[in-house]
Amino acid sequence: MTSKQTLSDWRTSALQLEQQINRVVVGQQAAVRNLLIAVFARGHVLLEGQVGVGKTTLLRAVAQGLGGQYQRIEGTIDLMPADLIYYTYLNSEGRPCVDPGPLLKQGEQLSVFFFNEINRARPQVHSLLLRVMAERSIGAFNREYRMPHIQVFADRNRVEKEETFELPAAARDRFFMEITIDTPRDDAVLDDLMFNPRYHDVDALIGEMAAGQIPYYQLNDWASAIQQSIQPTPALRKYALDLWKATADPLAFGIKLIDVEMDQLLQAGASPRGISYLIRAAKVRAWLENRDSLLPEDLQSVYAVTMSHRIFLNPMYSYRKDELIPTLIDSILNQIAAP
Repeated sequence: MTSKQTLSDWRTSALQLEQQINRVVVGQQAAVRNLLIAVFARGHVLLEGQVGVGKTTLLRAVAQGLGGQYQRIEGTIDLMPADLIYYTYLNSEGRPCVDPGPLLKQGEQLSVFFFNEINRARPQVHSLLLRVMAERSIGAFNREYRMPHIQVFADRNRVEKEETFELPAAARDRFFMEITIDTPRDDAVLDDLMFNPRYHDVDALIGEMAAGQIPYYQLNDWASAIQQSIQPTPALRKYALDLWKATADPLAFGIKLIDVEMDQLLQAGASPRGISYLIRAAKVRAWLENRDSLLPEDLQSVYAVTMSHRIFLNPMYSYRKDELIPTLIDSILNQIAAP
């Protein structure tokens, strides 16, 4: 059984990693905290954000702190599933050769896999990635390759819609969180990003971090111990259940939105997988806050990032998704009384 002292030592290491990441990627404290929660809950993450807001830098910083290997691939319309597994080329002697692709190149040491612009890739590629996410293994060259420590991060191109393939509901539901990374609004932060040469060389910036602060190969055991150490009260269990039910039937909880027929709003609410992810994330937040029990604010803090991408609107309202989903999330949190 993991001791309280061990959990405290892990927490200290986690918070030190968070501080270092915040020195590398400035103005993104909320996103960094959510990303840290996902790391210690062992969940895959879908990133949302404009081009050039620091998503890749953030993930490189996480990989540096974990000490495992990092791989990245760009989503393109002609990308095929095999491109993730191997690539072929002619060597210096003109002979055809086959080398491992980004998923296999680092073997069991692969800890962070970044799929850039995932919605540019074909559904066949999505299917392969989903298997890797679910099973942390892949079959190739007549054998099974295990990637027990892999954590997948993907981002969507939010600006351009041509030649893109939106992720279906089942694919989005596999992601633990959907984290939005926006351009910082603080003028002081923007001034620093523009004029401080420190932020103009990403390689040097990442190099300032100590490597392997958190041993990636122990994270699965850490995550399991954290989940077992945090316990909810019966009242909090009921609160979490209501938060889940409200994603599928908000009208039953007296939730109404302006200019919306509530009985026609939703196609589907959050899945059972989604509510389990909410609890996992809330437990990690409680641990980071140095508590061994869940509080309502733990659930509230991670509710949007674990639930928003699991609520699907009917087509008549889907064009207003960016407006309605955040409003619905806020209404659920405001309407359902916390214990």
